[in-house]
Amino acid sequence: MVVLLHGLAGSAQEMVATATALSDGYRVLALDQRGHGHSTRRPGDVSRRAYVDDAAALIDTVVGDGPVSLVGQSMGAHTALLLAAWHPRLVQRLVLLEGGVGGGEDSSQQLGDWFASWPMPFPSRQAAVAHHDATPIAQAWAQDLQERDGGFWPRFDADVMQAAIAAVAEVARWAEWEQVQAPTLLVQAERSYLDAAEIERMLQLRPGTGHVVVPDAGHDVHLDQPQAWARLLRRYLDTGHVPSGDQSPHAG
Repeated sequence: MVVLLHGLAGSAQEMVATATALSDGYRVLALDQRGHGHSTRRPGDVSRRAYVDDAAALIDTVVGDGPVSLVGQSMGAHTALLLAAWHPRLVQRLVLLEGGVGGGEDSSQQLGDWFASWPMPFPSRQAAVAHHDATPIAQAWAQDLQERDGGFWPRFDADVMQAAIAAVAEVARWAEWEQVQAPTLLVQAERSYLDAAEIERMLQLRPGTGHVVVPDAGHDVHLDQPQAWARLLRRYLDTGHVPSGDQSPHAG
């Protein structure tokens, strides 16, 4: 069983290609996390504990005692890291795509302002894509828009996104990172959002951790380079080994 956790302002929809690439060998679940997609739009709690509890409840309900291979991107990777630390019995293998320990500079206000600045509603999905320069993440967002009230609207609210990502920035979870027992693969983009010193320290603290950098990709690796991402993920899930040629000196 593989469980996929999307990033901030995303949804399970953007994980469909990843799930499809794994579907011939694995049962795959993709969760709309609270405040996103078809989940509760304005949850009363957007703490890190709440997000982790949701994912843990999904695994407990569907799988029972687990464990699963847990794959998260960006904020979803942070959730996955905490789940693996707090519920080790549920996680057999952990993959963090463009995700780290959190903490650091809090950009939540800027992100909240940016989401709030979108010209709502968009008259069409095509207009939404064009507004965001036709990037792969823009296409994913456009596919997930809800048609209502004379246009196309996001399935999330800017203030909820701001609060959710602010919780990630509150504290760097180094203690939780060291508590993770599951074999782990860190996947970075060539144009990564992650701090190089943070990744270096993560690898030093858990020297058996695999590390892959995907060429010609930005933060949304799974959308920018879906085939390369699917290949390396499948190889890791099938064998537990970092794909040949992409292995960092720290990978084990």
